[in-house]
Amino acid sequence: MKIGLIGKGAIAGYVRAALKARGHIIGAVLLRPQRVAENPAQNVGAVQDLPGDLDLMIDCAGHVALAEHGPAILSRGIDLITVSLGALADTQTYKTLENAARQGNARLHLASGAIGALDCLQAARIGRLDSVTYVGRKPPKGWVGSPAESKLDLAALTCGAHTHFQGTAREAALAYPKNANVAAAVALAGVGFDATQVRLIADADVSQNIHEVEASGEFGSFRFQISGNSLPDNPRSSALAAMSVLSKLEQIRQPITL
Repeated sequence: MKIGLIGKGAIAGYVRAALKARGHIIGAVLLRPQRVAENPAQNVGAVQDLPGDLDLMIDCAGHVALAEHGPAILSRGIDLITVSLGALADTQTYKTLENAARQGNARLHLASGAIGALDCLQAARIGRLDSVTYVGRKPPKGWVGSPAESKLDLAALTCGAHTHFQGTAREAALAYPKNANVAAAVALAGVGFDATQVRLIADADVSQNIHEVEASGEFGSFRFQISGNSLPDNPRSSALAAMSVLSKLEQIRQPITL
């Protein structure tokens, strides 16, 4: 396949290397003009306009990039895989992307990111889901660059767990655009952005990013936890989030999928 990428961060770098190893052609790397201007030497060949001969686009650049480029990609009939699920917490962005996908007869594929058990939530919502809670726990350095910095002295945390956000998945996704895509994934799979409860914690006693989902309803109840490693280039980016992009690509290309 000839695939285009949006972004050039840690997740995009992992995905790009994996795509090449699997024999796919990187047809374009789409970056914002300001990103190219920041380091022209390292961004040679990057484009700001979408080529017309791509089979698929993959967004690894975040909420702003998905909102900016997603509608044009989808309306031209090009499928798009994204890890920027939190962008869908903005109702206008959601509607614009949905309308563009319908217009272009394309699909926006949501990579599950750093969390599992979403298939269980999707099945459970067919019945009655009474409650869904997501708890995101990271080492203090994993929250650097987020609103947690205005609530906690992250550098001074040497022990214990400290909650810096508690609210709905919509509030979390909009306030923490680089940290709460998992909360968005849980919301989209289950009871929605406004009914999903979220707690975000800086925990000096952990070294991994820990994600927990608890749900109860007509199906019964479950509790899921995963302790994930971050990418070496960015402590805020989950290795599993990058892997989920490749998994989604393989899934949509297979004639039989789970």
